[in-house]
Amino acid sequence: MTAAVLTGLRALAWTDIPDLVALETEAFPDDAWSEASWWGELAGRPRRDYVVVHREGELAAYAGLDHGGQVADLMTITVAPAHRGSGLGAALLDELEARGAAAGAEALMLEVRADNASARALYDRRGYAVLTVRRGYYQPGDVDALVMRKMLAQKGTGL
Repeated sequence: MTAAVLTGLRALAWTDIPDLVALETEAFPDDAWSEASWWGELAGRPRRDYVVVHREGELAAYAGLDHGGQVADLMTITVAPAHRGSGLGAALLDELEARGAAAGAEALMLEVRADNASARALYDRRGYAVLTVRRGYYQPGDVDALVMRKMLAQKGTGL
C-alpha cells in the first residue's frame, strides 16, 4: 500500500517553497514555518531530509527528518486537507522511519501537539511512546507538546 500511496514522492526542491509556506500556513496558522525557515531547512542538507508528494498538480503532503546519528528527529509531516484520511500521513511516516534506519538511527523522536488527535492516534498505532511533556510549549494557546520515541528495527539485527 505504501508505494501506491506515495506515488508522486520526490525530494524537496527550492521551487516547492511557496507551496510549502501556503500549506504550512493553512495547517498551522499560529506557528507556521516561514519562507526563511524553509530555506534554512534546505540549507541543512544532507542532515535535513525532506520529501514532498504532489497529486494532480498540487502539493498534497510533505515530511522531513533530521539525521542526527543514533537518534533521528521527525521534523514534520503535513497532509493537505483534501488528502487527509487517504493513508498519506502513515505512508510518509513509514518512509521517514525507513530513511532514519537506513542512515543508522536506532530511534526516531518527535514532538506533537497534545491537542492534535489525528497525529497522536497515528503515532500511538505505530508504536511511539510518550517520554515527556513540555507544558505550554505551543503558543499562543498554551498547548502542551508530547515528546515521543520509537525504537527502529535495524537491518540484519532483528531489533
